[in-house]
Amino acid sequence: MRLRFCSDTVRLDTANRGACDYCVKTMSSAPYCPELGCYLLPGHTQTPADAVQEAQRAEQLGLGKVWLSERFDVKDAGVVCAAALTATDRIKVATAGTNLHTRHPHVLATMCSSLHYISGGRFQLGLARGVGIRNQLMGLKPVTNAQMADGLEILRTLWGGEKIVGYDGPMGNLPYLSSGDWLNAAIPIYFVGFGEKSLRFAGECFDGIHLHTFITPEGVRRARQTITESQANANRDPDSVKICTVLATLVNPDRETWLRKIVGRMATYMQAPGYAELLVELNGWDRDVLPTFRMHPTVAGMPGGIDSVATLQQLDDIESLIPKDWLSAVATGTPEQCAQRIVDEFQCGADEVCLHASTADECAPILDVYRAIRGTTVEQ
Repeated sequence: MRLRFCSDTVRLDTANRGACDYCVKTMSSAPYCPELGCYLLPGHTQTPADAVQEAQRAEQLGLGKVWLSERFDVKDAGVVCAAALTATDRIKVATAGTNLHTRHPHVLATMCSSLHYISGGRFQLGLARGVGIRNQLMGLKPVTNAQMADGLEILRTLWGGEKIVGYDGPMGNLPYLSSGDWLNAAIPIYFVGFGEKSLRFAGECFDGIHLHTFITPEGVRRARQTITESQANANRDPDSVKICTVLATLVNPDRETWLRKIVGRMATYMQAPGYAELLVELNGWDRDVLPTFRMHPTVAGMPGGIDSVATLQQLDDIESLIPKDWLSAVATGTPEQCAQRIVDEFQCGADEVCLHASTADECAPILDVYRAIRGTTVEQ
């Protein structure tokens, strides 16, 4: 009997493969939507065990994937992904992301191959360069494209049962690495980023790219065009790189929810030097907005990330500093309006959509409407 984890301490029902009473009542026969996903443990958490029930609920609702953004507290990628994968049957679990340089390449390869085999091939690896200031504080150098390219080759070589012998290059000195010649793990690797250089690099080397929140439909079109051009230049199959967009999705949010989850998040991105400029460039927005925003007394005097420390009154003031069309790069309103906005992502070039800012349960009212519009009737 397979044990499913649940916050309810109740009897186990062997007729339902070990599901507890709560899970039996909420089991869903919803059609599978492999193209939709959501985040596990979004933002900060002190209760990583929540990932188990969140992944189970996302699977019950028919979502195809959950994404984990690793943090160096209680959100270790290997541990949390293992918990989510062993508590589910069908849903894929991916990092969005972890880093290439925070683990030895052989340790990272081992983590990923373990997750692959423990789940029957449902794990996917998402890699990001890492946050600049955090790299400095940890004594780590920035990750270059040369390191990324060689790192991917090392991982894929080890997952394919081959050896690394006498390597001395951007990833360091690796005299001999071997994970066993029996391995045959084709693990998709996504790049987490959205700048033009990142998009072109993803088109050359990766299996997919996981974008960021607040990218407009036009920005998605530009991303698709850039990746397509990069694939052609690298003589890769035009369908070899998948685009996953990240869409902030809120059903009829109240004022506080709108301010905290949309205004606060956008304002925090606008605070970040470099990050905001890339977002503005991809979306074709007015760059002159950023210096004006950053020099405003409310923003300039903020003692931290706006979404972490700002009061509701401050967020209300900050909203007036952000162009309305910037804040419209989300899916909000009725379930019908949100569902149509999700469909728009696919029409603009997305292959997958990660629903952000809401839990799987909060997105549930959207899914039936979405399926009706898109005609999603994938066999269970």
